[in-house]
Parts: sequence; C-alpha cells; structure tokens
Amino acid sequence: MKENQDIWALLFSYFSAAVDWLNGLLWGSVLIYLLIGAGLYFTLRLKFIQVRHFGHMFSVLKNSRQGDSSGVSSFQALCTSLAARVGTGNLAGVAVALTAGGPGAIFWMWLIAFIGMSTSFVESTLAQVFKVKDKHGNFRGGPAYYMQFGLKARWMGIVFSLCLILAFGLVFCAVQSNSISEAVESAFSVPRWITGVATVLLTALVVFGGLRVIASVAEVVVPFMALGYLAVALIVVGMNISELPAIFKLIIGSAFGVQQAAGGLAGYGVAKAMMEGIQRGLFSNEAGMGSAPNAAATAAPTPPHPASQGYVQMLGVFVDTLVICTATASIILLSGVKITGGVEGVSLTQAALSSQVGGWGNGFVAIALFFFAFTSIMANFYYAEINVDFLKDSDTAIRIYRVLGLCMVMFGAVAKLQIVWDMANLAMALMAIVNLIAILLLSNIAFKVARDYNCQRAAGKTPFFDLRKFPELKPKLAPGVWEQQKSSERT
Repeated sequence: MKENQDIWALLFSYFSAAVDWLNGLLWGSVLIYLLIGAGLYFTLRLKFIQVRHFGHMFSVLKNSRQGDSSGVSSFQALCTSLAARVGTGNLAGVAVALTAGGPGAIFWMWLIAFIGMSTSFVESTLAQVFKVKDKHGNFRGGPAYYMQFGLKARWMGIVFSLCLILAFGLVFCAVQSNSISEAVESAFSVPRWITGVATVLLTALVVFGGLRVIASVAEVVVPFMALGYLAVALIVVGMNISELPAIFKLIIGSAFGVQQAAGGLAGYGVAKAMMEGIQRGLFSNEAGMGSAPNAAATAAPTPPHPASQGYVQMLGVFVDTLVICTATASIILLSGVKITGGVEGVSLTQAALSSQVGGWGNGFVAIALFFFAFTSIMANFYYAEINVDFLKDSDTAIRIYRVLGLCMVMFGAVAKLQIVWDMANLAMALMAIVNLIAILLLSNIAFKVARDYNCQRAAGKTPFFDLRKFPELKPKLAPGVWEQQKSSERT
C-alpha cells in the first residue's frame, strides 16, 4: 500500500514539475513574444487605430443600447466582457504584480493594454464576422467559431474550447470565489464556507436564467461597481496629488531598471517587471486571449457592421487596464505601504486604502472585490456555455457544466490547490497561443472589414455590412446572419 502511495506521489511531483516547466516556457518567452509581436503588427497594419480613433470608441458607445431578438446590445456585450475583465486582476492582480515585479510592472501592464487594444479590435471584429445562430435563434460565436468557419479547422476550435472551459469555466470561477471569501473573511470575519454558499446561490440564480439574463445583470452591475471604485480612487489621488509625478517617475524608471541599476540588478529587475506586468496585464484585460470575442459575437451591433463591435471591445481593454488597474496601482503606491512588507494580493490593496481613508477602506475593498469577482464568475459561465455549445449542441451538456461550475465556485471559496491554479495558467496560455495564431492567419479579413467601415464613415454614411463587397467570405459565413441584417437595414 505504501509503495503505491509513493508511486502516486512521485508521479504527481513529475506532473507538477512538467506543468511548472511548461508555464515557465510559455509565459516566460513564447507568449510574451507572440503577444507583443501580434499586438505591434495589428497596431501598425491598423495605423495606430487605438490613437487615431480613440474618440470614435465613445461615439459608437452612444448608440450601443439597442439589441434585437437575435442578439444582446453592444453595450450589454461590452459590460459582459468587462465583467470578466474587471475582477480580481484589477484589485488583487495589480497588487501581486507590484510585489513580484515592482512598480515597473505597471508600465508593462500599460504597454500590453495599449497594443492589446488593436488585438482586441481584430479578434472581436472576426467574432462578429463569423458568428452563427443557435437553435434558439440567438447569436453565438468566438474564436472556436472563426477557427472552424474562417480557417476550416474545427480541431483547432475544439482545442481552444477545451482550454477555455478548463481555465475560465472551471478554475477561474474558483479563483474569483477564493478572492471573495478571503476578502470577506479579512474585513468582516465571516467564515469562508458561508461566503462560498452565498456566492453559489447568487451565481445559480443568475446563470440558470441563461446568457441574456447574465448580460442584463452585467449591464446594471458593471457600470455601478466600476464608477464607485474609480470615485474612491480619485479621492485618494486628490489627497496625494502632489506625489503623483513622483509615482509616474517611479513606475517608468523601475520599468527600465533605473532604480535597480545602482545595485547591479537592472537586467533581472526589468525582466521580472516585464514578465509580471505582461502576465497580469493579459490576465486582467484578456486582449488576445480569445475570451472577450465570445461576448462580442453575441451582440446585434449598432451600427450593423462587425467593426463597430471591434471598437466597443477595444474600449473595454482601455477601461480595464489603463483606467481601473491604474487606479489600484495609484492607491497602493500613493499610500506609502511597503509592497515588499509581506502583505500580498487583495490584503495589500485593503491595507493601502485603509491607510488613506480609515478603517472603512478595508470593508470597501471587500465589497468592491465581491462585485468585481462575482460579475467575473457570471461572465466566465457565459464564455464557457458558448464553448460547451460549440462542442456539443445539447441543453443537457449545458446543465451538467453549470453544476460543475457551481461546484468549483464552492471549492474555490474554501480551498486552494496550487496545481489546479498552475493548470489554469497553462490552459490560459495555450488558448491565447491558439487564438493569436488564428487571428494572425485571419487578420487580412479584419483589416478589409475595418477599411470598409471607415470608408463608409468618411463618406458620411452609417456603416452596414454588405456581403456583396466580400464575395470571398460569403461561402464561409453562416446563412441568414448578415443577409438578414442588411435586409432589415433597407426596410
């Protein structure tokens, strides 16, 4: 019996070491080069769209509340993707990046978000182009679908879907509930199992209502939670406004090793800051990962053109990292709390805010984290269900997934198994690599669609997607999706 236990322990140690090695390889080199390379390529080919058309992102948002019987509104799709983006990565993840990579990690988070805006535009536009209708008449789509229909590679879509279901649909639900229970226990001394049960019940009430209910809840909760958190961050910044230039100098100097140079550790410090910033930035804004396109594809966009949803989702990356993550970094760095003092994660954010506004800051962060993480759980279910549906068009399969997902929410609230988190990081890296390869191969379609949209804008027209301009695409697109949209525009 003991020999069997020793064998299993040895096999587990080998497996754990293999997962660690793969994570180090993918996150330490492959994914960094691929993310930055793809982002720069898209940025150059789209002629710095995130700068040139920055104001247009907000213009599209003005008319984004309209949906139809087949799809949610563009605003609901944005809020759903923000629900996933704005989570523990914005409160706990920024703190982890600071403690592990120093202030310079924030600069690399900004950089990956800036170039990631163009990546998000491309993947979300492609998700709209290749979306389909399910058996209930609702739009579905995302990377798995543009891999199957755009690249004629269903196997690639299956690999992507399995990775997304493992990472987002199961493990990241546990990650979010773990952060909720930790913050609530720290602020209010509530046992973790009670928080876990409450989170499971609330999640079940929403997710069993279906994807439209999730989108409707996100449309209300996400703007409320984001604006509330930003208001408190602005108060902290206002209290320390004279220190702000020094903070920005610290972030940029640390990113390029100015502070570390004196100690001869510049190269190591820059590498560590870069790795932490890119990894946490990707986890937070998800640009290029292939998650947000699942929400983008479900929208009936206004204007009725795939590129309009690309602009909307590009705004999501900006709000997540360049606004909300910066707010958290400002709270921590302006507070004077030591980022190397042993306090980590959300506890560091709580300590930083409490030092500025008093004891209520601890509870406020716990409440903010609950909303951020709870909406992320909802969006994770949303993404996973779309990919379960891609693998097997079955209501039973969806119900089985929902039960498994809720079990992971409970598990995450009361336990933490490091190998599970490591496997999720590996799955996230794999889905990002598969998605980035796909969108690079399909990028010329996205560029052509973007040109068509902007030519119509330049001519003073309201853009709509006319398939006659894209004869090479028509055989690849689902019937009755864009033809119906064009017909409804004319009537």
